[in-house]
Amino acid sequence: MNCFWLLDIPASIGPDHVAVVDGPRRWTYAELLKDVRRWAGVLTSCAVGPGDRVAFVDVNRAEAVSLLFASALVGATFVPLNFRSRPEELADLLDRAAVRTVAGGARYLPGLRMLGASRPHLTVLDLDRPTVPETAAPPAAPPDADEAAPAVLLYTSGTTRRPKAVVLTHGDLTAYVQNQVEPFDGTDRGAAVTAVPLYHVAGLTGVLSSVYGGRRTVLLPQFEAGTWLRTVAAERCTFAFLVPTMLKQVLDHPEFDRTDLGSLDTLAYGAAPMPAPVLEEALRRFPPHVGFVGAFGMTETTSTVTVLTPEDHRPQDDSPAETARWRARLRSVGRPLADVEVQIRGPDGAVLPPGAVGRVALRTPRLMRGYFAEGGPERPLDAEGWLVSDDLGYLDAEGYLFLLGRADDVIIRGGENIAPAEVEDVLSRHPAVAEVAVVGQPSLLWGQEVLAVVVPRDPERPPTLEDLQAFCRDRLAGFKKPTALRIVTELPRTATGKVLRRRLRDEAEAGTP
Repeated sequence: MNCFWLLDIPASIGPDHVAVVDGPRRWTYAELLKDVRRWAGVLTSCAVGPGDRVAFVDVNRAEAVSLLFASALVGATFVPLNFRSRPEELADLLDRAAVRTVAGGARYLPGLRMLGASRPHLTVLDLDRPTVPETAAPPAAPPDADEAAPAVLLYTSGTTRRPKAVVLTHGDLTAYVQNQVEPFDGTDRGAAVTAVPLYHVAGLTGVLSSVYGGRRTVLLPQFEAGTWLRTVAAERCTFAFLVPTMLKQVLDHPEFDRTDLGSLDTLAYGAAPMPAPVLEEALRRFPPHVGFVGAFGMTETTSTVTVLTPEDHRPQDDSPAETARWRARLRSVGRPLADVEVQIRGPDGAVLPPGAVGRVALRTPRLMRGYFAEGGPERPLDAEGWLVSDDLGYLDAEGYLFLLGRADDVIIRGGENIAPAEVEDVLSRHPAVAEVAVVGQPSLLWGQEVLAVVVPRDPERPPTLEDLQAFCRDRLAGFKKPTALRIVTELPRTATGKVLRRRLRDEAEAGTP
């Protein structure tokens, strides 16, 4: 099934239903479909067809949704790019994906045109005024169905290495969407506020799911906590997805307690580890009827693979035993979806039993076809179709997955392995700590020391290393507590909230005598 039908089917059922809200603009399904066909004509005029790649560079806006479906209609691959990329980075992303057409907003056009001047094969389109000699008639329908055809190319976040270009097919995306939402039936399905960028798999699959399911998609150009709160209230949004840093900013915003969030049914979160204190505060302060959903997934797995359900987020009773079980469960990323298998692998590749820590291996029919490369995709799957990730974790006896960070992030101090996530979970509960990241710092004596990089709640009264060590004394083994501290005003993060540990490690190494 081609992704174009995820729009065409609901548009035939409820053409006058509002599909996309972009600031003051409100597009019905009929209007969105009309704009998709207009853009498909523009792409056809630029000789874009099956096998070609169409890039998008701008903040979230309605034209991104149009280009996504227009690319599917002409058989091309949609490539949303990080608009924060520097010119050299953007050139690398365009070249590695062999992009032949790129559309950009006004802010990004000058840089794109400079890149296009040295690339005769690259056509640069203005999202606001796509000028072409003439607009050809778009195809009436997508090319013959080929679920293995590439639909979207997404770059990974690149927190630890150069971003890789993940190829997701029409079959991958449509299978995910149809397994997650019921098709639109013409009734009111509420509204989803989209604040994560569309170059992130959660943003892209969220838009596809909302369009197919008849849920109004309310686009925010970029995330800002006050704007998010006002938008949820004004549009009566029923669904939202936030990364942990966004959720914390929402909770900390002075407008939170006086904003009407009663329309929200579901608040999903993911893309980065969720600090337990932030989640527990959110559960206390959001309306009690809001169902929280924790989602873990990767670009390579076409979004979500495990889910912590709304029921998992609430204790069944107030007994001490249930409270302890509930708090422990909140540190997990839930259990696998029906179409997902999860294993924990040891260093030799053997499958480990519950409770044992190893690399997280995943298998699902919607695993990527590979990383894009000229001459054919690079496939990192093993012979049995498993993706053995760089994430470390364990499964408990009930099948809940607990993540402990990336294998590259593990700190080895005097031969002892330390998972940064475990130390961060404890330190984040210190009353003077607003945010924290833990990385290894080189040590001549121990090989590595535990460095805590802390954003204090009160910059005038930051915690001392002794404060943190005392706090850890009864909560962590002695070798795991921090032996070095750096106070910062903010942690370096990707646009989706992941801490750039590589940068913190580089800074730690540079500061080592």
